Amino acid sequence: MEVKKHYATGRRKSSVARVWLWPGEGNLVVNRKPLEQYFTLESWRADIAKPFEVTATTGKFDVFSTVKGGGITGQRGALRHGIARALEQVDGSYRSALKKAGLLTRDPRVKERKKYGQPGARKRFQFSKR
Repeated sequence: MEVKKHYATGRRKSSVARVWLWPGEGNLVVNRKPLEQYFTLESWRADIAKPFEVTATTGKFDVFSTVKGGGITGQRGALRHGIARALEQVDGSYRSALKKAGLLTRDPRVKERKKYGQPGARKRFQFSKR
């Protein structure tokens, strides 16, 4: 019997996470490394596991994911978003809990581009009257 795999894409800032989810013992693999090796801080791992806590499915699914682009914060948010979207595909009844926790909403905040004639996106060079 073939195990049903669910696929979802999560995004945050400039990071993209591709997530495959199937019933299992709760193993999480990110870019072919265990979650503990890729995301070293416990608070990061707790943030990623939030969709499982909200839906009371901790330890019931295995996750394989590839994450590209951005930094560690963007990748963490993208992975969390992807896991939440995959869980929604597993069971539609999880949607209300995930939505209430704000896990299905893609965070729209991205870095503002630098403008010409100034050192950053908003900062201006010092004004001199004389």
